[in-house]
Amino acid sequence: MRRAGLKRVAGVFAGAAILALGTLPVAAQSWWGGGANSTYDRQVVSFAKTYSPGQVIVSFGDRRLYYISKRGEAVSYPIAVPRPRSRWQGTLRISMKKVDPSWTPTPSMRRENPKLPAFVPGGHPLNPLGNRALYLGSSLYRIHGTDAPWTIGKNVSKGCVRMHNTHVAELYNRVGVGTKVIATWKQYRVASASTGSGPSIDSSSSFNPFASEQ
Repeated sequence: MRRAGLKRVAGVFAGAAILALGTLPVAAQSWWGGGANSTYDRQVVSFAKTYSPGQVIVSFGDRRLYYISKRGEAVSYPIAVPRPRSRWQGTLRISMKKVDPSWTPTPSMRRENPKLPAFVPGGHPLNPLGNRALYLGSSLYRIHGTDAPWTIGKNVSKGCVRMHNTHVAELYNRVGVGTKVIATWKQYRVASASTGSGPSIDSSSSFNPFASEQ
């Protein structure tokens, strides 16, 4: 009887633990949206030679992040971009880098979605910032990983730039504090670097709240 009682108690604790963990996926992932997994389409592309090696171009229009690896060439990563009511663009610099960042949703986020947890520790598999975060200037915007890879390629964020965890970890190792990041709604026409063609072409622009910050 004693052994059976211990098994019942263990079962209750296990069930409670599963339920407790289950609240976080609902809270975090329902915020970011759902759907089919996106593809990991990292590419090396030709790019306008006017951009300097080491710069980062975030094209919300293309839903791609371009790291200028050398003059005339860039590594292109797929990203999730801001939803329409969270649009912005501008030139900022990376002010801080963090491995396994913790996440604390803002009061406005929690008002909009009361299911959100108050805090998610760094390194947690359901942390919306993923495994790396690059902080942009003094703004609340970040380039970061994600716990919801199916959102990559969609306009779902509240202003941040989401990448696959493998991609943001690679970018994290390529850039340093002070790296220039140009975020824009312009679109770029690029081609695989192996073709030797397809320079970037600007096609659109929008309001720039950070135009004076270089």
